Amino acid sequence: MAYWLLKTEPENYSYFDLERDGSTVWDGVNNSLALKHLRTMLSGDLALIYHTGKERQVIGLAEIVSQPYIDPALNDSKRAVVDVRALRRVHQPVTLAQIKQDNKFTDFDLLRLPRLSVVPVWEVYWQHLIELTNGTN
Repeated sequence: MAYWLLKTEPENYSYFDLERDGSTVWDGVNNSLALKHLRTMLSGDLALIYHTGKERQVIGLAEIVSQPYIDPALNDSKRAVVDVRALRRVHQPVTLAQIKQDNKFTDFDLLRLPRLSVVPVWEVYWQHLIELTNGTN
């Protein structure tokens, strides 16, 4: 199992929209490195949903429920999507400011490559983020 952080603009599609819908096609990824990451996802992988914009915080937990496939809305074999299912809201959102101030996140791609919309999360970072979202740090 791999772990991911998926960024979304909450004004366009928030974690709460995902909860309402139950699942969705995770699309709109344009960056070549983000697409490369998306193409390596497997059904059963877990993802933190991160609201960008003014919020800049981890807000929910989701599961990847499909293998990557070509975006059916576009006529471009390079553009991939996956299906994502809402699991739960986090008890305590974790802000970007908190992550930046925490020296346990050295070399975390969220900080190194801030414009990347699909970010792999090493297990050590995942475990720490989960601890922070549960308020058990």
